[in-house]
Amino acid sequence: MIYIKLLLSFLIIGFTSFGGTSMIPLISEQMTVNGWMTAAEVSDIVAIAEMTPGPLGVNCSTFAGMRTAGPLGALCAMIGVMMPSFTIALFAAVFMAKFRESRLIKGILYGIRPVCVGIVASVIVTLSISNYAGAVYGTDPAAIFIGVVAFIMMFLFKWSIPKTILLSGILGLCTVWLPF
Repeated sequence: MIYIKLLLSFLIIGFTSFGGTSMIPLISEQMTVNGWMTAAEVSDIVAIAEMTPGPLGVNCSTFAGMRTAGPLGALCAMIGVMMPSFTIALFAAVFMAKFRESRLIKGILYGIRPVCVGIVASVIVTLSISNYAGAVYGTDPAAIFIGVVAFIMMFLFKWSIPKTILLSGILGLCTVWLPF
C-alpha cells in the first residue's frame, strides 16, 4: 500500500509542479502530511538531492522513496515523478510544430513565468526558515554565517556551485569544533 501511495503522491507532484525547485514545497507537503518525514528531514533530502548529479525532482523523489519504503519505494516515487514529464514531453513533441506560432501558447507561457518565480521565492523562504530559524533549534548563528559566506562567494566572487558546497561543508564541520 505504501508503494501505491508513494507512486500517487509523486505522480501528483509531477503533474502539479514545473520541475526543479518548484517541486520542493509539494514534496515537503506530501512527506509531512503523510507522516513519512519531518520538515527537517525533507530539508536534508533537498540538500543531498542538490549535491548529486541529475534532476532535482528525480533525486528528491528517489531519496524520499528510499527513506520511506526502501528500494521499491524509491522506484515507485521516481516513476511517479517522471511519468507526467514523460507523458507531457511525448505529447509536446507530437504537437510542437502545429502550435509553434500560436498566440494562445505564447500567452500561456508568458503567464507561467511569474508563477515559477513566485514558487522559487516560496522555496527560498521556506528553506531559509527551516535552516536558519527553525522552530526546534531557534536561530542558528553558524548556519547564518555559512549562508552569508556562501552567498558572498557565489555572487561576488563568482564561485561555482560545487566549490561553494565544498566550502559550506568544511565550514559546517568547523562549527562542530568551534563554539558559536
